[in-house]
Amino acid sequence: MFTGIVQGIATVTQLERQENFMRLTLELPQASCDNLQTGASIAVNGTCLTITGFSDRLVHFDLIMETLRVTNLGALQQGAKVNFERAARFGDEIGGHLLSGHVHSQISLRSKDTPADNCILWFDVAPEFMKYILPKGFVALNGCSLTVGEVSDTGFNVYLIPETLSVTTFGTVQPGDAINLEIDSQTQAVVDTIERYMAHRSDS
Repeated sequence: MFTGIVQGIATVTQLERQENFMRLTLELPQASCDNLQTGASIAVNGTCLTITGFSDRLVHFDLIMETLRVTNLGALQQGAKVNFERAARFGDEIGGHLLSGHVHSQISLRSKDTPADNCILWFDVAPEFMKYILPKGFVALNGCSLTVGEVSDTGFNVYLIPETLSVTTFGTVQPGDAINLEIDSQTQAVVDTIERYMAHRSDS
């Protein structure tokens, strides 16, 4: 389980690609390397990955075909930067919202506007996910818990503060970039329940 409060930026140091498989090595900041354990979970761009090995500041992960298909991790190149969050522990403050680290889809950054001390990002979203995107609702984008701003028929925007830009990769994203989306599980449960209820009523 994760909170959507990105703890920092990690660097891709090595990629080993095979068909439908990739071994990923990240270098973490030294302050985030305490008590690393094989089998523990880290969210990388919002994707829950299992540590398969580590040494010093280097952490290794195995990515299989579903992860490569759904997320933006398969497009990483050596030297790329990614958001990361260590798994939450009982007693931790939940500053964002609860996340599973199970990415639903990739969405495309449509535009980036940067007025003074502000950043407004607009995203294009596939129709099947738009029903879960509500004004002032929650989404996780590349693992960062964010509040939805305006919503259109085909997408939505978020407003980012300077702190978010400084501690995440959103400071360097550009239009056209693919961003991992995890929709809010409570919103999904409510919407899907209502849809099933209405479908049952119409069939009765």
